[in-house]
This record gives sequence, C-alpha cells and structure tokens, in this order.
Amino acid sequence: MKTATFSASTLVRDIVNEIPKTSDVFKRYRIDFCCGGNTPLSEAAAANNVDIETLLKELTVVFEKNNENEQNMEVWLNSDSHTIIDHIISHYHRPLMEELDQLSPYVTKVSRVHGGNRPELLKVYELFYEFKKEMIEHAAKEEETVFPLIKMLAENSVENREEAINFITELEKEHDHAGSLLRELRTITSDFTPPADACGTYRLVYKRLEMLEEHTFMHVHLENNILFPRFI
Repeated sequence: MKTATFSASTLVRDIVNEIPKTSDVFKRYRIDFCCGGNTPLSEAAAANNVDIETLLKELTVVFEKNNENEQNMEVWLNSDSHTIIDHIISHYHRPLMEELDQLSPYVTKVSRVHGGNRPELLKVYELFYEFKKEMIEHAAKEEETVFPLIKMLAENSVENREEAINFITELEKEHDHAGSLLRELRTITSDFTPPADACGTYRLVYKRLEMLEEHTFMHVHLENNILFPRFI
C-alpha cells in the first residue's frame, strides 16, 4: 500500500495534483489550492488559522480512502499541452458557459423576490454577474488567443515568446480575481448555507453556486498548476 508522500512543507498544489479529492478538505478550510496553490501547507494553514496537525490527519485520511481507486492528475501531468487544452475547453469551458447561462435567471429571481428582506442576495447578484461577465471574456481570450499561442510554444514555433508568456501571466491574474469573487460569494452566503425558511429556488441557487465554485477551482488548478508552469 502506498504511503502518503506529503508533509507540512509540501506545496498545496502538489497535494491536489497527487490526490484531487483533498481539494474538498482545502475548500472546507478556505485554503486556496488553485491560485494560491504555490504555498507550503504549513504557511497556508497558518494564514487561515488552521492547526497543521489536524489538517495533515484529514489529508491523510483522504489519501488512504482514495489510495486504490483515486482519479488523480497523473494523466494530465503526463499529457501533452494540446490534449490538456482540448480537455479544458470541452470539460470546463463548455459546461461553464452553459451553467452561467442557465443559473442566471435563478440568481435574478431570488434577488428580486427575496432581496428586500435578505440584502446579502443583492450582493450575490452583483458578484455572480461580475463573475459571469469576466469568465465569458476570459474563456474567449483563452480559446481565441492564448491557447493557440501555448500550442505554438509547445512546438517551439511562436515568434514572440515573451508576448505569449505575458498573456499567460495576465490569465493568472484574471484567475486570482475570479477566485476572490468566489471567496466573497462563499463568505456572503455563509458557506452557501441558505436560511431555514428558504424556498426551493433559493436553495437551488446556493447549491449550484457551490458547485460552480468547485468546478472553477479545479478548472483553474489544471491551468495554473499543470499547464502554465510548463512555459513560465
């Protein structure tokens, strides 16, 4: 049986690369594993007032439960950049665009109907639509400009390597901002916990926002911690 290879000095991103299910633990403790993944576990724990020994024990439990059948990131660590990009577009961009479109009327309805008594829903509306606008523009930039450049970088055929790397750095900054919007959404919704008297649509919005957060964090993790480091 494999033994856990991580410790307090292991980077957060490397733990999630090896054991993707640990992302659930990090999310519970509000430890950023995508944009802030290039941080030792001990530092991330300290920054979020989390006991490092407790965190290590919980991560080890996840490791042991998933030791035999975990679906880890090894396939992506060993995949070529073209394959990763195609996967991002089909498994992250397309579902994201669909979910943003379908979730929008529910967010609008809940804000309109309940915002008077629940002012946090007005902030949810504001944050969601800012996130939606930015991610639509972000995905389009990746697909139309940056991903083709990355494919050229992978083939050593890009004319201006510095310009391509600058684009990648810009994408990382956009990831940071998207992550901050999601963290603010989590805070304003008390970890996506609806009030006891919330209607079905209210509960649906919170659940789907939480799923959107999880989907986005794994999306950004794949780009920030596996694809982009190959070139910068």
